[in-house]
Amino acid sequence: MVKIEGRSLPSELGTVKIADEVVSIIAGLAATEVEGVASMSGGIAGGIAEVLGRKYFSKGVKVEVGTEDTKVDIFIIVKYGERIPDVAWDIQESVKKAVESMTGLKVSSVNIHVQGIQFPPNEGEDLEATAKVADEADR
Repeated sequence: MVKIEGRSLPSELGTVKIADEVVSIIAGLAATEVEGVASMSGGIAGGIAEVLGRKYFSKGVKVEVGTEDTKVDIFIIVKYGERIPDVAWDIQESVKKAVESMTGLKVSSVNIHVQGIQFPPNEGEDLEATAKVADEADR
């Protein structure tokens, strides 16, 4: 049996469990590699992990893992000047390919939620401060 978060699929050798967090990490890493993504837009959990000095790789990702498929929601901040529909399409393709190839689950949907735009730095302002303002708006 292959077991995915409490659900079993037949297998001759035993069980394999894939946690929701694993799918989230795969999706998050695939999304951040897309050109035009400034950052992922996470909530309180991501902020706490960063304060503790750890990378929170599933920041800005929500997944629903079913028996044979999964749904993914990605929350992003886009770089100013990028064409949002193109960035969203590239994320959908990248996440779908990564999750399906690494887990064997069918990705039924990848929903993109654009939470903000990261503008180029102005005099004395840096990109991290701009992203932080957009990230705090989510809370």
